Amino acid sequence: MAYSESVRAAGDEAGFPFSAVVGQERLQLALILCAVHPGIGGVLVRGEKGTAKSTVVRALAQLLPPVVDESGARPARLVELPVGATEDRVVGSLDLERVLRDGEQAFKPGLLAAAHHGVLYVDEVNLLHDHLVDVLLDAAAMGRVHIERDGVSHTHPARFVLVGTMNPEEGELRPQLLDRFGLTVDVVASRDVDVRMAVVRRRLDYEADPGAFATRYAAADREVAERILTARDRLAGVNLDNVELRRIAALCASFDVDGMRADLVVARTATAHAAWRGATAVTEADVRVAAELALPHRRRRDPFDEPGISEDQLDDAMRQAAEQAARAEEDDSLGKGEAVPPNNGAGPQDPADGSAEDHAPNPDDANSPATGQDSSASGPDAPDRLDSDLPDRGADFPGGDRNPPGDARANTSDRGDRDPSGDRPARERPVAAPTATLPKPPRWEVPGVGEGAPGRRSRARTRQGRVVRATDDTSTGLHLLGTIFAAAPHQHERGRLTGPLAFTPDDLRGAYREGREGNLVVFVVDTSGSMAARDRLSAVTNAVVALLRDAYQRRDKVAVITMRGQAAELVLPPTSSVDIAVRRLTDLRTGGKTPLAQGLLKARDLIRRERTRDPHRRPLLVLLTDGRATGGADPVPRALTAARLLANDAVTSMVVDCERGMIRLGLARDVAAELRGGYLQLGELTGESVADAVRATRAA
Repeated sequence: MAYSESVRAAGDEAGFPFSAVVGQERLQLALILCAVHPGIGGVLVRGEKGTAKSTVVRALAQLLPPVVDESGARPARLVELPVGATEDRVVGSLDLERVLRDGEQAFKPGLLAAAHHGVLYVDEVNLLHDHLVDVLLDAAAMGRVHIERDGVSHTHPARFVLVGTMNPEEGELRPQLLDRFGLTVDVVASRDVDVRMAVVRRRLDYEADPGAFATRYAAADREVAERILTARDRLAGVNLDNVELRRIAALCASFDVDGMRADLVVARTATAHAAWRGATAVTEADVRVAAELALPHRRRRDPFDEPGISEDQLDDAMRQAAEQAARAEEDDSLGKGEAVPPNNGAGPQDPADGSAEDHAPNPDDANSPATGQDSSASGPDAPDRLDSDLPDRGADFPGGDRNPPGDARANTSDRGDRDPSGDRPARERPVAAPTATLPKPPRWEVPGVGEGAPGRRSRARTRQGRVVRATDDTSTGLHLLGTIFAAAPHQHERGRLTGPLAFTPDDLRGAYREGREGNLVVFVVDTSGSMAARDRLSAVTNAVVALLRDAYQRRDKVAVITMRGQAAELVLPPTSSVDIAVRRLTDLRTGGKTPLAQGLLKARDLIRRERTRDPHRRPLLVLLTDGRATGGADPVPRALTAARLLANDAVTSMVVDCERGMIRLGLARDVAAELRGGYLQLGELTGESVADAVRATRAA
């Protein structure tokens, strides 16, 4: 099948054309570079809803080169990995039909095999089970899948472009998993009226006649597809000399990224970008584009750190890297005996700066006619744009001088909302978290076995967890050994002498799987006058930040209730985006009396509403207070009564006593006793003390 035929076959499905997407040039470039060099490791697309994330990814599959396998040539596939998929469905498993029918051991490939030489797309990847994320990222890095399970040993190639999309409002991806994605792109809807008009107009035209709309952009898509194929063929011949390699290493070192994966990804991306623009050597412009795509998310070490690199930061890092490369080149020249300055009697020159066997070549050599590289390609106006690549874009795209996918500069369509500092859009401006040393994140879980949303806190019966035993319920998959053991005693009475086992429907056994769930963690924080002392409030805030970080890592939903004056206030409704909670903590108002009863009752009402909305997500109440109930009539009896109501509702709780001083009343301990939950003092907020306290908590 010719390449153009492959594209045309995909276009017959009348999907939205890749070339027709408006305002997402950076995302398009990142996907193109991964298509040119799949070894980059894929793209993570972060952005608000309604920004064409899924549309662009699905359109990419139509541009990939055809796949040649044992059945001949076929178009590359876009394989979607559902959030609720099982591990067997992803990596493959024993072919039970052939085992039970023919008595043969056979392997049934999974989604990773189907995505070979195509695109594996995971929508809402931040909601995917952690063990599935690890499996697919390992496969993307290794290019193969190896299975050792159920008596089956099997390996097969799985080279694909991994693309994940996510809405940060629904929870972040763990930092260690962020690093496994080669590139990351943050997408936002343009605030430019003309751009928004163009987006709506093209979508309406597509919905009116998908076939005609796809035909309109077929030539532009075909041109991009052919350039991807050409860039793939050119990739092996692109030269990455030591000058640019030193620049890459200096950039990664200046941003203090962990490990060496960043250096490799930047090098591969820069090489792919050079191949994409038709060059034979990597230049500074290629390195800058690669750094913009590969480094921002790798700077994030804490769940609440803001990802991203400002243009000023990148400019400074590029300048420092250039100076370091120049110094190294000068040292190399000195080491080769070229233009050696007089020693002035200072003794022999120190050769420790480098060996003459591995010096960066002269930059002039990289631009010499022998390399076929035009010297103008290294400047800011290097031919790395897509203006001419998508012919229709200039005609229909309002303000056709906007930076296209290949531009080394950032997309300017969303710069209208930048704050006065110019570093980030105002709506994304980071809010400073407490800077004091945070306590060790606690470890606790809700007693019993739940059936809630996937997470990492409490034990739960799940569809994707490890198999614990066989059960009569087959809804979570077949338990092969359990089924065989159930059928084995009946083979004689069923007349079996030789051949496959004889089974009946009554023999089927399901797999009881146990994993981990995320919980609803409700923080009730005392911000009254008795807590308003600066050191105490700072300690409480730090404790809540540590607990929120733990909730983030364990995939909990969180809510925050504050108590001050005469009422309790829900400052953060239940959400999976716990970094918002940290931001809210920086603007807490303090003072007044302590309406402890109102705070507990508001938490009870909230938990009851959430149980109706999501009955499987079990709650956990965390109360931070000194126990002094002073708000309202009969404050102390009312507070203890409210605590008993929560205990009767089987709410697992933890009380963190924030009382300080030589004389302590121990009121928070009385509240914990009524809640029948765990108790510890603020100064004891360590992982071990929390675990001990929870072990003493009654089982709910």
